[in-house]
Amino acid sequence: MATATAMAMAPPLHFNPLHKPSPSPLPSSPLPLRRHGFDAAMRKSTRPRWRDRPLPLIVPYSFRNSTPKEGQEEEEQEEEEYSVLTSLRTEHNEIVIVDTPKSRVLLLDSTHNIHSIFNKGQKWTGSYWDDFATLPAIVPKGPIAILGLLIDKARYYFGLTDLEKTTKDGGFLSVHVGDALSPSAIIPGGFAGILVDLFSDGKVLPQLQEVATWLELEKRLSPNGRIMVNCAGAHVERSTLGGESINTKLSSNGSWIQNSTIKTLCKAFPGNLSWKRMAEDESENYLALTGPMPDLNAWSAAVPSQLSSNVKQWRPCEPA
Repeated sequence: MATATAMAMAPPLHFNPLHKPSPSPLPSSPLPLRRHGFDAAMRKSTRPRWRDRPLPLIVPYSFRNSTPKEGQEEEEQEEEEYSVLTSLRTEHNEIVIVDTPKSRVLLLDSTHNIHSIFNKGQKWTGSYWDDFATLPAIVPKGPIAILGLLIDKARYYFGLTDLEKTTKDGGFLSVHVGDALSPSAIIPGGFAGILVDLFSDGKVLPQLQEVATWLELEKRLSPNGRIMVNCAGAHVERSTLGGESINTKLSSNGSWIQNSTIKTLCKAFPGNLSWKRMAEDESENYLALTGPMPDLNAWSAAVPSQLSSNVKQWRPCEPA
């Protein structure tokens, strides 16, 4: 079962709170650039980051994996041409879409975090996006809401329009632009599942640090429905002390305790939350899943073979 099939078994509903209909272009133009080792390095941060450089992208620069494999030297890494297809600024986001011979990448905000990636000729990303495709296997049959996608540019550059067409199995993507957290973002009977991937300026939305937000989202589920959440990465989580923004290193042993989003979810769903941490080469993001701990063997057997080992990494969220 391919990813697209798994996501299209029922018509998903999408609400996008970060949409503005009249964007303005950034002061840059599509230019061919060169870089090193994109495929490895793009997975190395909270939401994998393109580069800590301000826009516009107007000069060539190198990009390499900070932890290359043993015996692998930077000069041996394959260089590839890439170009900026479009760049614009909306009220909420700076949007850049980069194309390479092997992939197409959506960068958002001044952080240049990778919001989406399409590996040409492949179904899988090798990061947490693949885990989202495992949710339909453990929820009732029904619509799945996806909160946190770009719409207009995704239709033009990432083939989103094709997903809005009904497949032979009857599935399709139904796009609704609006406030994803609005009380009106509901459907009769509820959602079988909700995928939450809501970020702004490279950080989880502040509303997702509130228990009340999650309890309201739970009300939108059908009986036995679940919520799966991207809770940001393991490298750095921003916090505020004395009015100043600081970086807080998360524990190296993989504990969830210092991830504020998971801590909030544990309070909202005591005894009914699972979590996992992606591997270092897969972005080290934390994911959370509401509901009783699934049967991992049954779940593993129900998803594509490429994802079977992923689901066995989930564990119950227990009090620290």
